[in-house]
Amino acid sequence: MRESNNLTMLTDFYEFTMTNGLLKYGLGERVVYFDMFFRSVPDRGGYAIMAGVEDLVDYMNHLSFSKDDIDYLRSKEIFSEDFLDYLSHFQFSCDVWAVPEGTPIFPGEPIVTVRGPAIQAQLLETMVLLTINHQSLIATKANRIVRAANGRPVMEFGSRRAQGYDAAVSGARAAYIAGCTGTACSMTDELYGVSALGTMAHSWVQMFDSEYESFRVYAEMYPHNCTLLIDTYHVLKSGLPNAIRVFREVLLPMGIKNMGIRIDSGDITYLTKKCREILDKEGFPNCQICISNSLDEYIIQDTLMQGAEIDSFGVGERLITSKSEPVFGGVYKLCAVENDAGTLIPKIKVSENVEKITNPGFKTVYRLFSRENNKAIADVITLHGETICEEKPYVIFDPDHTWKKKTIINFTVKPLLEKLFDQGKCVYQKRDIHDIRTYCKEQMNTLWSEVCRFENPHRYYVDLSQKLWDLKDNMLKKYAED
Repeated sequence: MRESNNLTMLTDFYEFTMTNGLLKYGLGERVVYFDMFFRSVPDRGGYAIMAGVEDLVDYMNHLSFSKDDIDYLRSKEIFSEDFLDYLSHFQFSCDVWAVPEGTPIFPGEPIVTVRGPAIQAQLLETMVLLTINHQSLIATKANRIVRAANGRPVMEFGSRRAQGYDAAVSGARAAYIAGCTGTACSMTDELYGVSALGTMAHSWVQMFDSEYESFRVYAEMYPHNCTLLIDTYHVLKSGLPNAIRVFREVLLPMGIKNMGIRIDSGDITYLTKKCREILDKEGFPNCQICISNSLDEYIIQDTLMQGAEIDSFGVGERLITSKSEPVFGGVYKLCAVENDAGTLIPKIKVSENVEKITNPGFKTVYRLFSRENNKAIADVITLHGETICEEKPYVIFDPDHTWKKKTIINFTVKPLLEKLFDQGKCVYQKRDIHDIRTYCKEQMNTLWSEVCRFENPHRYYVDLSQKLWDLKDNMLKKYAED
């Protein structure tokens, strides 16, 4: 067993077989362009949240093949020595662009673009998809849950239900970017600075001879962070009375008036209403009520509509696994190559499934905002080098139903893709995770509420420039004739 894993090797085996073939036939250094994009929003939502960029940058900064890696590939007895020598002296030289973390993103638009030698660009495929797909999936789910909580804090509690330890750590990171206040995952705090939160489990209560004793000892040890889990035996007959007794005997004499209870089972609406009523009657109006137990955006929304008295939520398995739709579905497709003269040749994937037809060429994405309220109006995918003038009216049209047109006026334009690597050199400036979280909140505020509906959201416009549409249409006609 090797002492450590090299993420450069985390690639589908066919990427090695293809790149070995490309090198053999003189195409390994051919400059190519790949786009990552996704086709549909999870949970039939109106938007997704971009996440995972900084982890992707870290991966690309450490690309190399060890002697063990080369020995493994040689043992397969299908790779040329020239190819193994190329990998032994691997030097990353690609240009990479990506949409910043925390940005709302939409189907069809490039969210990562890679330009570089065919061997290198192809070998990146799995990790680009793995990193962005997973974290964007969890960030999107977390943001839906945070919005359902309507301003109440949401804590990520899902480590023990995550699909592996890496998913627990990176998932908690993504959830924080999307709006969660903190995580139960200590490693995510250590690595990324996401506040680790947590109190006790039922086993703490069960370890003591009485529930009261377990509460009292905990309150004495952590008086300024005292949230008691009151559903081990009976919420209203045992848990809450014992918690109130401890608050009165331990915390009030210290002058502490901020405390909390957590309920992890039962009828949330009924129990929280009764607990709030009793706490207020007993003189503890500042006592916070935290709820956990297989929550998601729909349960949270329903309980609040029913008048549940909840101050915060701990959300676990349905967040960290995006249980309702656990696949983001991003893809990585070739969109252009350069010939020996350096001329760009656009490429297109044609399919009888219309949604699988790709947009050809080297592209840029712009977001148009209203000057009146700073709300996002539409995204426009253009060919690289195209610009959109803010001083002139701009016509957008539906790429599938071109007769649907809208003239945009009084708007500002923002390019979405920012450069991460220039000829293999990292030009990305690392951002504080708290700043990324703030940025995400600001960008979410630019979306119309209709786009953010849980059910039947308004479809956000993602349109093609006229030049890109003409290029795509001409290529489709050409392949239809062939």
